[in-house]
Amino acid sequence: MLTKSIAAGLAGTALLATVAFAQSPTATTDKAPTAATTTTTTASGQWRTSKMDGLKVYNEANENIGTINDLLMDKSGDIKIAVIGVGGFLGLGEHLVAVPYEKLKFVNEAVAYTGTGAKPATTTGAATGTEKTTTTTTAPAATTTSSTSKWYPDHAVFNASKDELKNMPEFKYSE
Repeated sequence: MLTKSIAAGLAGTALLATVAFAQSPTATTDKAPTAATTTTTTASGQWRTSKMDGLKVYNEANENIGTINDLLMDKSGDIKIAVIGVGGFLGLGEHLVAVPYEKLKFVNEAVAYTGTGAKPATTTGAATGTEKTTTTTTAPAATTTSSTSKWYPDHAVFNASKDELKNMPEFKYSE
């Protein structure tokens, strides 16, 4: 008897579900387009802000002066401030400073070596190795090129020394 009641209940539920699925939704044509239909599916030449966290910052002399810790934007979505971490080790003892975002210059190529003595020279010569010509080349300082393979630049350039950044007022997040 209990089995017949369960079977009848399942059959009734299946019948009601079939009727609900058979109904077609009412189509409306005066609907506003959704965001999914108005945005593009490609973002060529755009950078992901999530990839900017930890980006190294160099000065004009190609000295590493810190890393980007955060990007702050206004209510319209424009990035206004870059929070740069200076000094410290693994986040300990780091001094945070806020710099205007428009003062940063982003570069897609690796930092060019401009020092002397420590860079290994490129060696070319005959297959026997008896004649060797040593040539040391110094690439121009930071130059910008377009890169479509990554979603972030190689590094940023800010015109200040590490000591100048350390002497700036410390940035603190207000609660």
